[in-house]
Amino acid sequence: MKGNSTILVTGGAGYVGSHTVVELLKNNYSVIAIDNMVNCYAKANDKPEALKRVEQITGETVTFYNVDIRDRDALDRIFKAHKIDSVIHFAALKAVGESVKVPLMYYQNNIGGSGTLFEVMSKNGVKKLVFSSSATVYGTPQFLPITEEHPTGQGCTNPYGKTKYFVEEILKDLCTSDPEWKVILLRYFNPVGAHESGLIGEDPSGIPNNLMPYIAQVAVGRRDKLHVFGNDYPTHDGTGVRDYIHITDLAIGHLKALEKMMQPTFSSWTAYNLGTGRGYSVLDVLKAFEKASGKPIQYELEGRREGDIAECYADASLARTELNWTATRDIFLMCQDTWNWQQKNPKGFQSP
Repeated sequence: MKGNSTILVTGGAGYVGSHTVVELLKNNYSVIAIDNMVNCYAKANDKPEALKRVEQITGETVTFYNVDIRDRDALDRIFKAHKIDSVIHFAALKAVGESVKVPLMYYQNNIGGSGTLFEVMSKNGVKKLVFSSSATVYGTPQFLPITEEHPTGQGCTNPYGKTKYFVEEILKDLCTSDPEWKVILLRYFNPVGAHESGLIGEDPSGIPNNLMPYIAQVAVGRRDKLHVFGNDYPTHDGTGVRDYIHITDLAIGHLKALEKMMQPTFSSWTAYNLGTGRGYSVLDVLKAFEKASGKPIQYELEGRREGDIAECYADASLARTELNWTATRDIFLMCQDTWNWQQKNPKGFQSP
């Protein structure tokens, strides 16, 4: 199918979306990206800056539509205008803290929007989907490392995680109701890093919700210090431990999922963890970043944050066995590529 497949990428101008579009184009897929621009930068009436840079990296053109996945008619027009083979579905609001404050917005956008997308896909006979899910569906870990057999939906700590769990359940029911549907659920751990070119990377609007971009903004002088929440966890240095995965490794995981899904023997749905299988503490990441950047990172220890857990890391052996995928980039390279992106783009995509 490679070379003559057209993939619709929802949320294609976002962090994971744009890096995945690079890998798709490098592997001769045609890409149609849609995004409602709520979390990406563009000059007035222009293509999102992230996608313009994707075109710069690959030398290919990305067909782009400024469309919200809740807009049924606009989605339908896109499916009618192009022969789409498969969909990779990233489009979602994703700030954990914000989801606690405005849960209805998250449920309406992430679940309502997904439902509309699946209905339009079904109506147009496109029934192959890779879904951008999350390790948050596992809730508080009952055992470590987390395998795909770990229960989902139990003790999800925030509305964002619940929306990922509910959409997974909707897709499972869809596959049960109609055997033509083929779905792969990719449960990410913590995506970090940037493309090796430094042209695209994570560009959070406002205060970063995630550790790595926050550290990078301290290093580049945009923030004065890092706040470390909790230093009394039962971990090797008392700070929380997470499984960080390089964004390029994660993007390649989506291509491997597409290839798996296009095999004639594949049916129904399967879930895969995408992580390194190794946990790093907050202070481990901070020290690796200091080494990669040559900059001291000021930090302050504070009390634990509600909803945070001590440790969370993946068992990604199923993806290795069935998708022929392994994360190959280590924590130092994750920090190095983040620093390269941040230095070249101190204000993210709005940098001159």
